[in-house]
Amino acid sequence: MDTLKKLIKRYFSNFVYFFGYLRFRIFIAVSLSIAIGILDGFGLSMFLPLLQMVNDSGAMDPEGMGNLSFLVDGIEAIGINLTLGTVLLFMLVFFVLKGFAQFGSRVYRVILQQYFVRTLRLNMLNSLNQMNFKGFITSDAGRIQNTMTGEVDKVSNAYNYYFATFEKGVLVAVYMAFAFFVNSQFALLVTAGGLLTNLLYGKLYKHTKGASRKLTGDSHIYQGQVIQHVANFRYLRATGLVEQFGNRLRNTIYQIEISRRKIGVLSGLLEAAREPLLVGVVATVILIQTQVLGGDLGSILISLLFFYRALTALTNLQTNWNRFLGDSGSLDNMQDFQRVLKAQKRSNGRQLIQRFEEELRVSNLTFGYGDQEILKNINLQIPKNKSVAFVGESGSGKTTLINILAGLLPADQGEITIDGLSFTNLDLVSYQRRIGYIPQDPVIFKDSIFNNVTFWAESTAENITKFEEAIRQSSLSDFINALPAGKETQLGNNGINLSGGQKQRISIARELYKDIDILIMDEATSALDSETERAIQENIDVLKGQYTILIVAHRLSTIRNVDRVVFMQEGRIKDEGSFEDLVEKLPGFRKMVKLQEI
Repeated sequence: MDTLKKLIKRYFSNFVYFFGYLRFRIFIAVSLSIAIGILDGFGLSMFLPLLQMVNDSGAMDPEGMGNLSFLVDGIEAIGINLTLGTVLLFMLVFFVLKGFAQFGSRVYRVILQQYFVRTLRLNMLNSLNQMNFKGFITSDAGRIQNTMTGEVDKVSNAYNYYFATFEKGVLVAVYMAFAFFVNSQFALLVTAGGLLTNLLYGKLYKHTKGASRKLTGDSHIYQGQVIQHVANFRYLRATGLVEQFGNRLRNTIYQIEISRRKIGVLSGLLEAAREPLLVGVVATVILIQTQVLGGDLGSILISLLFFYRALTALTNLQTNWNRFLGDSGSLDNMQDFQRVLKAQKRSNGRQLIQRFEEELRVSNLTFGYGDQEILKNINLQIPKNKSVAFVGESGSGKTTLINILAGLLPADQGEITIDGLSFTNLDLVSYQRRIGYIPQDPVIFKDSIFNNVTFWAESTAENITKFEEAIRQSSLSDFINALPAGKETQLGNNGINLSGGQKQRISIARELYKDIDILIMDEATSALDSETERAIQENIDVLKGQYTILIVAHRLSTIRNVDRVVFMQEGRIKDEGSFEDLVEKLPGFRKMVKLQEI
């Protein structure tokens, strides 16, 4: 059993992968390929009685067709006399039927390819959506983007070439069977010649697969570099480093083109060598068969027709296989990436939460990345509709704790509960829908202000009223009303034409627009000017008592009026209390307040 599994993994792993998506549909495609070969074989078989009639003035010997004599016998058994006209008619019928089968096969292959690519894209999207946040932040962004976009297209090509290879393999088998029926000796000689030529192709396949894997790896690197180049363009331009960083992309582009060129040269070599090898094998075998073994030229010719078809299919098989290998690195990467996504799928309970009613509680919480411990023995209670600020030096664990409370990261040890329900058993999606999350880096979509705030809600009277209230609370009304297009103003890529403060206010407005219970602000006012910060702070004060507000802040002026301040140090809660209490009893907090001249 283990040996069988190893053989399947080595030689049929790609078939198993595609079968996982297509199931029984594969066998329909295979059946159509077999039908094409059989109908083509029957049509070609009619050439032999045609040749006999021409050479022998209308006489025909079924025995000259070898084991294919059953075809002639069957036609005569239904009362049809074989004449020149009827032979030509049957030949035409077989090739017409072959044409229908070929058309059906091509159309069905297109349908299967569309189904495969659509299913693959949807599965990739679902897997990415279910990826846990801890796995996501430790992943290569370039690989994710490249695999989700360019690699899918290459896998689609790999699929197409693989099944073109498979189809040609089926045709080779069918034509070989016909050739053996007519003249087994001739068939054995040509088969031996075909196997010898395949040794040459084997070496070319190996080099092509290696070049394909390198191309995939370089493409990942390139995608990651493009992401960095675009995201950091302002900094690179302002510091005169844009060309220097651009050189890294140029080097990667050259490496990609080297791999592409190598694959192209190998494919060209296979194409160029195909017909000379084919003709050489056939010519050699005919000489041996007629001059050495004394074979009958008539049966050799009809067998040759089948072998020409078989060898043409074989060389097409080899060409398609080499093209498949050219994209096989992408297929290997796709399978590996899907395994990674599956391994990093986030766990999710089934207990739904409709509203946050009482309190969030953290008990003996520990969290880390590998051997690096970030949070240590955290214990915390957060009552409903209270405002809590988390402060401390950089690296104290504030944002990590907030991410855990938001359900983004799982605790390594300890327990988190909401209204007595453990996060372990909780449907985190239902919980996260009750959260408004405002990160330090604002999230801006390439669309209008209205769609950014409402998240593409319909422009109804009710939604417009909610939108106007949200922008008022986030101090955006004057800014939007001064724009020529107003709320329909397009914001561009990541809000490139907005200031940092404007981006953050739009991000704040989006969360205030939603129906939420918990509002999380992770340095959400860090890029605001003093006047706007004061306006938003006043609005936050108005929200006190309406939401449970969790704030991570370095600018302590924004948290003077919160219900409780949690001071963190080296991954632990040093102390907690009101702003004034901590100023009195914590020297570290008092120093931070003094440095900021509050």
